[in-house]
Amino acid sequence: MPIELIHQGKVATIELNVPPVNAFNSEEWHQFAKLVDDLSFSEEVNSLVIRAQGKGFCAGVDIKELQKDADKIYEVNDGCWKLGRAIHNCNVPVISACHGFVLGGGILIAGASDIVLATKDAYFGLPEIDRGALGGGAHLSRLFSLQKVRKMMFTGEPISATEAFEFGSIESLHDDMDQLHKAANKLAETIASKSSVAVNLAKKALNQIEFSNVDEDYKLEQNFTLELYQSSDSQEARDAFVEKRDAKFDKNED
Repeated sequence: MPIELIHQGKVATIELNVPPVNAFNSEEWHQFAKLVDDLSFSEEVNSLVIRAQGKGFCAGVDIKELQKDADKIYEVNDGCWKLGRAIHNCNVPVISACHGFVLGGGILIAGASDIVLATKDAYFGLPEIDRGALGGGAHLSRLFSLQKVRKMMFTGEPISATEAFEFGSIESLHDDMDQLHKAANKLAETIASKSSVAVNLAKKALNQIEFSNVDEDYKLEQNFTLELYQSSDSQEARDAFVEKRDAKFDKNED
């Protein structure tokens, strides 16, 4: 199964497993969002861990699906937005345990989460600029500073988990996935042992005093993504990615 749910006491774990890179298609983003929403209102869950198997945490959207049908961007955007909102507004704290690559939609998941743990080899990035897309800055801004976010958005270059830890964006670093998952579970169990009423109200309070509305900011970003997807540059970027070649852009396009 692409998304597996594991229950252990009051801790729920969502494990991502979509070989080879945990990239989700439009339907899977919606399934993911619904699962988080369902867990949010479960009386059996006091904390939630999101982790993954495979080479990395999440590579984002399935570019091949969009390369075949550009109109899928509407369903992908909707699914991604619903997932980001579901995680951000989940009634219980959400912990992302990240390893390997955390790219595109992976930034959405981690950035919407309450706490992020990572392996030492993990790295975080938004390669959308090279994929004919945009989006993710709203959630990246919950992890890094304004200037760092802009550099990452403009260049597509990632940041290492070690550097992110130095910024205070990552709660802890771990040698391997086994240590990472154990640490995430231990933290989740600590949170789950607290008063569910108190934790729920604490999360609602923290969300309401954030300096910006990440859900509305992300929706604004997606409008620009849709505009970009109408250009030939966007199609060329997706074609080049799938065909494993350098993109060739028409500099004179209106």
